[in-house]
Amino acid sequence: MTKGSDLFVAALENEGVDRIFGVPGEENLDVLESLRTSRIEVILTRHEQAAAFMAATHGRLTGRPGVCLATLGPGALNLSTGAAYAHLGAMPMILVTGQKAVMSAKQARFQIVDIVASMKPLTKMTRQIVSAAAIPATVRDAFRIAMEERPGPVHLELPEDVAAADVENACLIPVHTLEQPVAGATALDRVVEAILAAKRPLVMVGAAGNRPSLVEALSEFITRTRLPFFNTQMGKGAVTGGSNLYMGTAALSEGDYVHEAVARADLIVAIGHDTVEKPPFLMKSAGGPKVIHVGYQSATVEEVYHPDIELIGDIGATVAALGERLEGRLSADEGMLELRQRILARINDRAEEDRFPVTPQRLVHDVRQVMPDDGIVCLDNGMYKIWFARNYRTHVANTLLLDNALATMGAGLPSAMMASMLHPERRVMAVCGDGGFMMNSQEMETAVRRGLNLVVVVLNDSAYGMIRWKQAVDGFPDFGMSFGNPDFVRYAEAYGAKGSRVSAVEDLVPTLEAAFAGGGVHLVEVPIDYSENTRVLVDELRNRTPDVECA
Repeated sequence: MTKGSDLFVAALENEGVDRIFGVPGEENLDVLESLRTSRIEVILTRHEQAAAFMAATHGRLTGRPGVCLATLGPGALNLSTGAAYAHLGAMPMILVTGQKAVMSAKQARFQIVDIVASMKPLTKMTRQIVSAAAIPATVRDAFRIAMEERPGPVHLELPEDVAAADVENACLIPVHTLEQPVAGATALDRVVEAILAAKRPLVMVGAAGNRPSLVEALSEFITRTRLPFFNTQMGKGAVTGGSNLYMGTAALSEGDYVHEAVARADLIVAIGHDTVEKPPFLMKSAGGPKVIHVGYQSATVEEVYHPDIELIGDIGATVAALGERLEGRLSADEGMLELRQRILARINDRAEEDRFPVTPQRLVHDVRQVMPDDGIVCLDNGMYKIWFARNYRTHVANTLLLDNALATMGAGLPSAMMASMLHPERRVMAVCGDGGFMMNSQEMETAVRRGLNLVVVVLNDSAYGMIRWKQAVDGFPDFGMSFGNPDFVRYAEAYGAKGSRVSAVEDLVPTLEAAFAGGGVHLVEVPIDYSENTRVLVDELRNRTPDVECA
C-alpha cells in the first residue's frame, strides 16, 4: 500500500523535480510530510505569489516546469497572478493546491473557493485529483501539457483525503521526450523563394524564439544567412554573440529608431512572434513589408499582425533547414548595415551623462559595465524596462529577463532569486522600481535565509513612474501616483541583507562592484531622474524625420 501523498511526490521526482516553492497550509500536511523524506527541496517563501514567479522563472530558464505549492482558498488565489504571468509568458509551470476532503464536509464551506474554475482561464489545464490511483497518470499528463508548445502553467488540486488515502499497485509512468512536427519541404522551399526574391529582408526574433533549446539554432541561422535582425522585448538575447547584424530591440510599437529598419525592409521573417507581447511594429494592410511567420504554431491574426506566409513546425529544425538552403545565396544590404550604425549611435546617446539623480541611459550603461556577458539582469516592471530593452546589449541568451506579456509588477526580485539559485556561479541582479520592489520585498528574507548571492537595485522616484509619465503625456495633471518610501538601506539591513545608497553618479559602478564583491544579498538604492522619458521617448521621437531610403 502507498499513501496518496507519497505517490504524488514520487511522481514529481519521476519528472525530475528537485525544488518546490511555496507556503503550505493545513490541507498540504500529508504532502509536506512526504516531501520531508524525499529528494525534493522545499523552499518556503513569504508569499504564494513570489513562489509562483520563482516557479515560472525556473520554467523560463530551464524549459522544465517549476513547481509551486499553496493551500486552498486564499493561498491558492495568491498564485493567480503567477499563473497568468506564466500563461501569457509561455513558461512551463505546475501549480499544486490543497483542498478540503471531498468525501466529507466536516467544516462545511469554510475557506472553500472553486479554485479549479478560477484557474481555468489562467492555465493550459486545471484538474482536481479525485482518486489516489489516478495520481501517476494525472501528474505525467500535467508535465507533458505544461511543456508542449505553447508551454505554460498547469494546475492540480489535491484534496487532503485523497492525499491521505492508501492505494495498491500504483505504478509511475515513464517520461518520454516530446518531439515537435517539422515543417514540410514544400513550405520551406516557398519561404526560401520569398526570401531570395526580397531586396531588403529583415529577421525579427520574438518571444517563442527565445526558448532555451533554440539558442544554438537561431544563432547559427543568423551566422549562416548574414541576415540583419531585430527582436521583440522577450526575444532579446535569443541570438548570441556579436554578429554585427543586430539592428536593435523594439521597445516601442512604432516611431523608434529601430522602426527605420522595419520601414526600409521589404520582407520581415518573424521567428517565434507571440502576439501576447506589446506589438513590436504595426503591420500595415497595404504598402508595408511582407511578413513570413515562422512558428511552432500558426499565427494569431491580429489587426496589427496578419502574416502573408506561414511556416509551421519545430523552430529549431525549421531555421536549420532554412539556413542550409540560404547559406551563400544572399547579398548584404549595405544600406541596412549603415542604418544599423546610426540606430545604435542614437540609442546610445547620452549614455555617459553625469547628471544626478541618475538618468535611465546612464543606469543601463553602468549596469552593462558591471555585468559580465553571462550575468543575468532580472527586471521588474516600470519605466526603466523600456530603457533596458532599447539600450542594454545582450551577448548570451536569457541574460536580460523581462516581462512584456502580463507585464506585472512584483516579479523582479523573485525571478532574480530563481536565477541565482540556478546559476550561483554567475552575477545576478534584480532591477526594480520602488513601487514594484515593495510588492514582494518580503522575499528579501527568503533570499537571505537561502544564502543567495544577489544584488537588488531599487530605483527611487517615490512614485508609480511609468503611469505618472503616461499621465503627463496624455495631458492630465499630476495626481494620485506619488507615495512615501522606507529607508531602503535600513529596510535591507532589517532582513539581514546589506544596504547601500548611491549619492553621486560616479559612485554607481563602484557601489555595484562592491556589492557583488561582498557576496550575499545586497540592496543598492539609486535615485532616478525620469525627465529623459519625455525628452527622448516623446519629444525627440515625435519631432524627428526618419532617415530612411526605401528605393
